[in-house]
Amino acid sequence: MELRRMNQQHPPTNPAQSQPVTPDALRKQYEAGATVHELVAASGLSYGTVLNRLHDAGTVMRTSWQTRRMRQNPQARQRLAARLRTLYEEHGATLAELATTAGETRRGARRLLIEAGGSVRTTQQTLRMRAAARAAERQKLALSLRTRYEAGATVPDLAEECNYSIATVYRLLHQAGTRMRPKHNHGPARAPRKRS
Repeated sequence: MELRRMNQQHPPTNPAQSQPVTPDALRKQYEAGATVHELVAASGLSYGTVLNRLHDAGTVMRTSWQTRRMRQNPQARQRLAARLRTLYEEHGATLAELATTAGETRRGARRLLIEAGGSVRTTQQTLRMRAAARAAERQKLALSLRTRYEAGATVPDLAEECNYSIATVYRLLHQAGTRMRPKHNHGPARAPRKRS
């Protein structure tokens, strides 16, 4: 996993060119951010040999996530975390969706969210939030259809444009409190005549 995520900004030093491949030399490079795979490529040693020498030097090993975090630009990480929090809190995104956006695991996305000051919702809270967002979108659509209907559009025209059934358009128009025209009257809705 670490090999696929190598950061080109931090290439490992080739020990053969600068210092002998000792356990301490490998440890210094590892602690500076190099991965085990990078040390293998730079030293020409096998993966197992590099691991053994790191352990001989008393190296504290990192996870792939810790390596990525260590290499990331702090400002870029803060911006990403803030963006994830906005998606999570204002748009109802799930942790799985945040993980996809950030190229992280769910656990990594959760850490970023918490770093940005966010708090994790329960599944029920997410479902309620999404239902409210859908209702708000539906109301916005209903008001938009009402405006176009009152300007002279017909229900069949609106249904075709929005790819909805005629029955759905009628429901949305009623939801928006639309004053319906008499059948076959396709002009703009007129104000009621005043009686003299």
